[in-house]
Amino acid sequence: MSSTTDSGRSVTATGSGEKTRSAKYGRKKGSGRVTWSAALRKDWQLYSLAILPLMFFLIFRYLPMMGNIIAFRKFRPGGSIFGEKWVGLSYFSLFLNDSTFRMVFGNTLVLGVLTLIVCFPLPIILALMLNELRSNAFKRLIQSISYLPHFLSIVIIAGMLFQFLSLQGTVNQIITGFGGTAISFLSLPQWFRTIYVSSEAWQTIGWGTILYLAALTTVDEQLYEAARLDGANRWQQTWHVTLPGIRPTMMTLLILNTGTFMAVGFEKILLLYNPLTYPTADVLSTYLYRVGLLSNNFSYAAAIGLFESVIGLTLILSSNAISKRVAGASLW
Repeated sequence: MSSTTDSGRSVTATGSGEKTRSAKYGRKKGSGRVTWSAALRKDWQLYSLAILPLMFFLIFRYLPMMGNIIAFRKFRPGGSIFGEKWVGLSYFSLFLNDSTFRMVFGNTLVLGVLTLIVCFPLPIILALMLNELRSNAFKRLIQSISYLPHFLSIVIIAGMLFQFLSLQGTVNQIITGFGGTAISFLSLPQWFRTIYVSSEAWQTIGWGTILYLAALTTVDEQLYEAARLDGANRWQQTWHVTLPGIRPTMMTLLILNTGTFMAVGFEKILLLYNPLTYPTADVLSTYLYRVGLLSNNFSYAAAIGLFESVIGLTLILSSNAISKRVAGASLW
C-alpha cells in the first residue's frame, strides 16, 4: 500500500513538474512546441538585436516600394509624390517599343550570363584546389591574396583598370614590347565585356572561396575513407563525395546569384563605360540612371525598374523551384 502511495506521489510529482516546465516554456499540450510569445519572453534580449536590421529594411527597402505607383502615373517634379495623372501601362509600352531599351536589355542579359558562367564556378574550383593543399601556411597565403580585392573600393578597381589598360598602360607596354600595336581597350566595344567579366572574377573569386572552404569542413571524413577502401582515386572522391557534400551551399549561392542576374554591377560599369562602348556596355541600371536622374523622366525610369524587379523575382522563384525539385536543396 505504501509503495503504491509513493508511486502515485511520484507520478503526481512528475506530472506537476512536466506541467511546470510546459508552462514555463510555453509548450502547447500534446505538441511539444514552444509558442512565439513564450520564446519572445524568454529570449527577448536576443530578438531585440533584430530591431535595427528590421527597421533598416522597412525604411529603406519596403517603404520606397510605394514609389512604384508612379510607373502607372505621370509624375511631375514638384507635384504629388504619387503622380498627377493615371496613364496605365503607357510607359511599359513605350520602353518595350524603344530600340535603345532593347539594346540595353540584351546587354544586361549577355553580361549577366557571362558573369554567372565565369564567376560562379571559379570559387568552387579554387576551394577544391586549396582543400587539397597540405601546407596550411601556403593555403592561408593564397587565401589572403585571393580575397584581398574584395575589400577594395569599386573606384579603386576602376582606377587600376584604367592604369593597366590605357594606351600607355602596363598591358599595352607589354604588347608593344613584343612588337605589337597598342590597343585602346577602354574605347573599343568588343573589349568591354571581357574587361568587365575578368575584373568581376578577380574581385569575387577569393570571397566566394571562403564560403566553400567552410562548407568543405562539414563533409564527413568517413565518407572519404570509405571511398578509398572502395578504390576511388582523388578525382572520384571529389566527384562522388566532395561535390555532393557542398551541394546545398552551391545551390543556395546559385539561387542568390540568379536573383541578382539582372542587376549587373552599376557602379563599375558607370565608371568604366563611355559613349563609344554603349553598344556593349550600356545596361538597364545605367540606362535607368541616365533616363531617371539626368533626364528627370522618373515615371519612365520607375516602369523600367519595376519591369527589371519582376524579372528578377521570377528568376529567383524559378531557380529555387528547380533546385528543390532536381537537387533537393532550396532557400525555402
